[in-house]
Amino acid sequence: MATREPLSPAGPASRAGRTSHADGGIRARIDAVDVLRGLAILAMIAYHFSFDLRYFGVTHSDFEHAAFWLSARATIVTAFLLLVGVSLALADANGVAFARYARRVARIAGCAILVSIASYALFPQTFIYFGVLHCIALVSVLAWPLRGKPRAAVAAGIAIVLAGLLLANAHFDPRPLSWIGFMTHKPATEDYVPVFPWAGVVLIGIGAGHWLRHRAYAPIAAFANAPHWLAFLGRHSLAVYMVHQPILLGALWVVVARH
Repeated sequence: MATREPLSPAGPASRAGRTSHADGGIRARIDAVDVLRGLAILAMIAYHFSFDLRYFGVTHSDFEHAAFWLSARATIVTAFLLLVGVSLALADANGVAFARYARRVARIAGCAILVSIASYALFPQTFIYFGVLHCIALVSVLAWPLRGKPRAAVAAGIAIVLAGLLLANAHFDPRPLSWIGFMTHKPATEDYVPVFPWAGVVLIGIGAGHWLRHRAYAPIAAFANAPHWLAFLGRHSLAVYMVHQPILLGALWVVVARH
């Protein structure tokens, strides 16, 4: 999320999920969850496209203060982090080993580093030092022990969200500590997703994932009937995240900046 404001046999579950073989093991891939992630990706692309239009001077949207844009960003980030928690619940349900999970987290962390480098090249004063990918990578590891304990995860998640929203101390304002949260004012950065309160959303997502699992994913089964390309976007969300901004910025530069 680029903004200066704290922007995966027949029966009931057959429509909502499928099991496939990958990396030498069995992995449950819930189609409806992929579609939900794909919808979040589409919303993110639309948000970033609007942001890029302002960057090139085509529009003058107030992303830092307007309620619409602040709400849009918060909704998109919440959707992504809830789905991270749902994915952790799926990992627990399917017995995914930590070593395999850690490889996925390492890819996310590597992409987060690339985002920091690229944003520093474009915005050296407001580069992304702890954005959504940084948060996902760290919290994915911290939340792993609670992946099979939905009640504890939800209780901890609610506490973390409340603490992040209600507590503030100027000691957390400097960049070395601001990634934790509790700051008294938003730092100057193009994307900011601190551990408090956002880690709490991931933990609540663990509870949501187990709740869906115990209901055979029936509450979201209808999403499995969405176009296949939406599920494709959801299954490849990290790759889409990494390439969509260079594509958008390049296309807008050709269309707008050169005319």
